[in-house]
Amino acid sequence: MPDISEILKKAKRRQKSVHLCLAGDLVAELEELERQLSEAGDAWSPDSLAATDPRVALAKKVAAARDKVRKSYTEFRFQSLGDKGWSDLLAEHPGKEQGHAWDPDTFPKALIAASAVDPEMLPEQVSELFEILNEGQREQLFQCAFDVNREAPGIPFSLSASGILEALTAGK
Repeated sequence: MPDISEILKKAKRRQKSVHLCLAGDLVAELEELERQLSEAGDAWSPDSLAATDPRVALAKKVAAARDKVRKSYTEFRFQSLGDKGWSDLLAEHPGKEQGHAWDPDTFPKALIAASAVDPEMLPEQVSELFEILNEGQREQLFQCAFDVNREAPGIPFSLSASGILEALTAGK
């Protein structure tokens, strides 16, 4: 059995990432193109041999817009604060109501700033970011910072990888 000092030398604090799309304008553009493509429907029929389906051009625009949106995602990486860091942060932001462990107005931003490793963020920068993000994105960011500090890590199951590997070995 390994000695605890050997284990401690190898141990690393948990890290976790979330990817957010910060280009709301590109998402709106994609949604509009998707709407136009949906409106075009399946009703088109050529009126001559030289006729070109107008949906093809729209589909190409949708594909290009999807690619732009995909490239606009930004990774936010968080790292566990450790026992003392977590306890200190909770103590700095106590719940205002009986039974609440932390203040819902101040703790989320403080946790994000304290746990962020890439990019590193100051609390005022988190506030600036919150002015850009919508509620769902703010929740994703906070949830990732919360989970990296509270969730016990495991080996996540990958349905995609399992399906691909199963297909490779099927019938063998």
